[in-house]
Amino acid sequence: MAELAEKKLFLLDMDGTIYLDHELFPGAIPFLDAVRTGGGRYLFLTNNSSRSVDAYIRKLAGMGIEAEKDDFLTSVDALTADLADCCYRKCYAFGTQTFRNQLAGAGVPVTSQLEEDVDCLLIGFDTELTFQKLEDACILLNRGVDFIAANPDWVCPTWYGSVPDCGSVCEMLFRATGRRPRVVGKPQPAMALLALERTGYAPSQAVMVGDRLYTDIACGVNAGIDTAFVLSGEGTLADLDTSKVKPTWVFDDIAALHWAWEKNGNP
Repeated sequence: MAELAEKKLFLLDMDGTIYLDHELFPGAIPFLDAVRTGGGRYLFLTNNSSRSVDAYIRKLAGMGIEAEKDDFLTSVDALTADLADCCYRKCYAFGTQTFRNQLAGAGVPVTSQLEEDVDCLLIGFDTELTFQKLEDACILLNRGVDFIAANPDWVCPTWYGSVPDCGSVCEMLFRATGRRPRVVGKPQPAMALLALERTGYAPSQAVMVGDRLYTDIACGVNAGIDTAFVLSGEGTLADLDTSKVKPTWVFDDIAALHWAWEKNGNP
């Protein structure tokens, strides 16, 4: 793999990597500007399926970052690509209204009701969670429908701590039904491979940057690209001692990554 100085495509996690909740990390904008100035490219890769890309564009704009739809890849993108050749009659979309709208907009037959012809349960990070959804999911899983999750993240970071993410809800459903999902988002390589396909960069020119070893860094490793683990979000140095997933580099935050990249001859 190439040295850090030779990287041109930065695949960036968002929560815990460039911001925390609504607080942008100080080094984020200088780094993003430097990548563009140096002729490189960055894409934001997020497992958070609760928001649309338009919502992310508005959120980043509020923090001073101008972004377009082509700057993002989400777990919903990976999920819809995975389902492109599916022959499901109807999928129960366990998630936010935005999650359902994105899937429906991509041509996936979805419902939010417990119906007889449902043959797949799709689950994402749900900030509109209700007990009714949990009950519906248990009924469907006990029927034997296919079970697919957009991501396995245990928690989503906020300014006050963490809240249960898709992985935690999936664990609850496993305890109730004995069923585990097939995961499509990070740590699976699909999002990183889609990024390479869309941009035309070689794996040696890319680096995956994130704050979780078990999703962000594992995604890069599984896709065959180098990785940078930042300690500004969920992950800690102690996690490195127990994780089988090892990053190429470790940095305190995005500013430290920027400094190391600049030190090796970039603008």
